[in-house]
Amino acid sequence: MQHRKLFTSIAALGAGTAIVGLPVAQAQEPAALEELIVTSSRIETPLRQIGTSVSVLNAEDIAAEGSASLMDVLRTLPSISVTNTGGSGQVSNLRIRGEEGYRTLTLIDGIRLSDPSVTQVQGQPEHLLSSGIERVEILRGPQGLHYGADAGGVLNLSTRKATQVLDTRLDASSGAFGTQQWAGNISAGNERADFFFSGAHFETEGFNARVSDTLLADDDGYDNTTVHTRVGLNVSENLRVELVHRDTAGDSEYDGCYDTISFSTVHDCDARFDQQASRLSASLDTSAGLQSLAWTSTRTEREYFSSGVSGFASAGELQRVEYLGQWLPSERWQLVYGVDYEEEDNNGDSREQWGYYAEVLSDFSDNLYLSAGIRRDENDDFGKHNSVRLSAARLFALAQGTLKLRSSYGTGFRAPSPYESSYNKGPFASAPASTTALKEERSRGVEAAVEYYTPGALHLEAVYFDQRIEDAITFDMSSYSGYLQDNGESRSRGLELSATLPFGTHWEAQLNYTHNRAERPDGTPRQLRPRHLGNVKLGWHSADERLRLNAYYRLSRDTVDISGGQTVSVADSRLTDITASFAVMPDAELYGRIDNLFDADYEEVYGYHTAGRAAYVGVRLHF
Repeated sequence: MQHRKLFTSIAALGAGTAIVGLPVAQAQEPAALEELIVTSSRIETPLRQIGTSVSVLNAEDIAAEGSASLMDVLRTLPSISVTNTGGSGQVSNLRIRGEEGYRTLTLIDGIRLSDPSVTQVQGQPEHLLSSGIERVEILRGPQGLHYGADAGGVLNLSTRKATQVLDTRLDASSGAFGTQQWAGNISAGNERADFFFSGAHFETEGFNARVSDTLLADDDGYDNTTVHTRVGLNVSENLRVELVHRDTAGDSEYDGCYDTISFSTVHDCDARFDQQASRLSASLDTSAGLQSLAWTSTRTEREYFSSGVSGFASAGELQRVEYLGQWLPSERWQLVYGVDYEEEDNNGDSREQWGYYAEVLSDFSDNLYLSAGIRRDENDDFGKHNSVRLSAARLFALAQGTLKLRSSYGTGFRAPSPYESSYNKGPFASAPASTTALKEERSRGVEAAVEYYTPGALHLEAVYFDQRIEDAITFDMSSYSGYLQDNGESRSRGLELSATLPFGTHWEAQLNYTHNRAERPDGTPRQLRPRHLGNVKLGWHSADERLRLNAYYRLSRDTVDISGGQTVSVADSRLTDITASFAVMPDAELYGRIDNLFDADYEEVYGYHTAGRAAYVGVRLHF
């Protein structure tokens, strides 16, 4: 049935010319359609040719937020929900279209920030600082074709590109909850070589994270030091070698751990996180296409303390080798293909997986683009699985702009993580989990969208999506026996509406709204998936662009959580933030922001506090 929907959607796009009519000549095509997107097919592709859903943030968007945490920046995008358990550095989850955070792949300069030391292999958004990041691409929907069959979305981060001159930037800020940040980056390059170095330190005293912590009721602080380095060497006109290394050390205080002697619940808890990640790559770019070979290594170590005594430690390691190829047989056709090998290790429990994929991209004309791809995964423990992705995009030139119709369909699978499998076989599991043999999850998703662009930067978009997870693995929140598996399909389906509206030369509004009906197989709501998400950004700048003001409004409604085995409602949030920046001179800028301007009460996770009104100020230097 789902395949039928897909082919119907693609056929409708192909036949769209007959319905809409022949393209109408226009004076100028919107520049936004020529923006190059890397994440969708792993190669630079103009947005006009892409049939999948991609959101992009540039350096100006990130700076406008004025936040040290990248999570706060990502919240403004459609279908992105972030849940945080009590402040900076606390356990957080970034969901795309309602899918779990471990189904979202996080990349930075090609490095997979996946952490095998935790229950599910995933990125850790609470430890991502915004310093040095120049561009964000978020690919929504099942994306197993190029990134591994378990990728239900991709967060692709890029640091600042080196220029021909030495470029140095410094940033310092301070504010509520004893928060301070110092950050700096430097870059330079020439035709032969280039480098980028970024360092940032963030610390905060925080606030009391957990509602149940009424006796100690202390602040739960956090500090983070992140160093990121990228060095590139152009061996020849076509051959480039690049080395990227990233090191993040985080220390977060939290509530609700167990005393190592009495095993009673205490609220004097500390979690230490240390991750080192490296990537070495070589790429050959010729008129025949791109060839790339890369090796990535990520190691993560964690240690948990209660009342100052170490109670638990874990370590995980990810080794990955990947080859990416591109063949250009003609101007209208190209083939993207690759092979990847990955080994995950969780405290000595390891697993290997091979993947092979190929995608054909074609543009039959200057306004019709189709793609079709297939992936084969061979997992040590769970056998062989195939995944596919199909997409189509059709453009129509209208008198005042360009109309774009697009559709895509993708499938995937996720094998139980080494931790999930071993937990059910370990001493802490009980029935029914201890007698449950976990099997792989299977996923599929379809979307259909209409977009409208004008040369004046107006952009309107509406997307219908329907994503399904078969046999989803969940932790038993009723009897805490271990990991269980839903019998049937969990589903997220809904509508995304987005608009960018310029007003004259000084004003711009950005709006998005997501309606997501996320349900388990029995029809009950899925945990921590807001039914309604909305964002409004209103921006203004002076004629000389020295003064910039922004107002943000964020809505999250109709969310449920699970507490004590019971379904509970999470308080809605309606938050207003404001930011401002002023260039006192060409190389110096003052900036500030006020979060939760009206000091609203709200929740993100049941039983955890959230921040009230908070103000921050800072300075940026560029020379």
